[in-house]
Amino acid sequence: MSKSLGLLICDTPIPSVVSSHGDYRNIFSTLLASSLSDKSIEFAVDPYDAVKKQEYPSEDKQYDAFMITGSAASAYENLEWINRLIAFVASIPDKYPKAKIFGICFGHQIVGRAFGGECVPNGGRWEVGITEVDLTDVGREIFGVQNLNIHQMHRDHVPAVPAGFTLLGSTPVAYNQGMVQYASEEGRHGLTDIRILTVQGHPEFTKPIVNAIVEARSKSGVIGESIVEDYRKREDWRNDGVSVIGRVFWKILGVDSR
Repeated sequence: MSKSLGLLICDTPIPSVVSSHGDYRNIFSTLLASSLSDKSIEFAVDPYDAVKKQEYPSEDKQYDAFMITGSAASAYENLEWINRLIAFVASIPDKYPKAKIFGICFGHQIVGRAFGGECVPNGGRWEVGITEVDLTDVGREIFGVQNLNIHQMHRDHVPAVPAGFTLLGSTPVAYNQGMVQYASEEGRHGLTDIRILTVQGHPEFTKPIVNAIVEARSKSGVIGESIVEDYRKREDWRNDGVSVIGRVFWKILGVDSR
């Protein structure tokens, strides 16, 4: 069995992350490989630069899923590349009817905008590092855990859940920590019935990656010392990025990754 994913790349990691972990294609490929227990499954990740090149696949190039990466940009900005990305994501169910959609952080926010919601600043409130997400009943059913620990790096959010989506979980800082949309609204749903799944956090991030980002943003003054101190208290918490979220991605694609 083989799977193909189109990776819509919305940023470039900071230089220290690129030098040690590679670009987003490498980072997301590592997440997918690490969460896949059946090594006989082959997969390909095709990168598309949504920012500088604004490149997208042709309609005759079909994928099992599209994954939208994070970004330092704000998803609410009226920029050509963001507007084009929103339009493309909104078109996926029609142009690529078999493809799943996975939105990560900025990608979660883009999905929100593409399907009738909004993204706004969150009053200057940051979420940084491992954060416990209080899951809804649907979130618990999908992820198979009571609460989800996931790396965060954001101060924008999707304040409400667009029509046709169901909330997956919340934190005190950001109500909408992820959403799911099923291919059909009727009947019982299994994981393969999911059409779209998003998370506000970063399942692809690891402690070394977040440490590098926190150090860089602290030096530049983007985040203050109190945020750094709070992050340090949680940097060794359990990270469910690979063991829970990555495996759910595979199960949605019909691959049992226990």
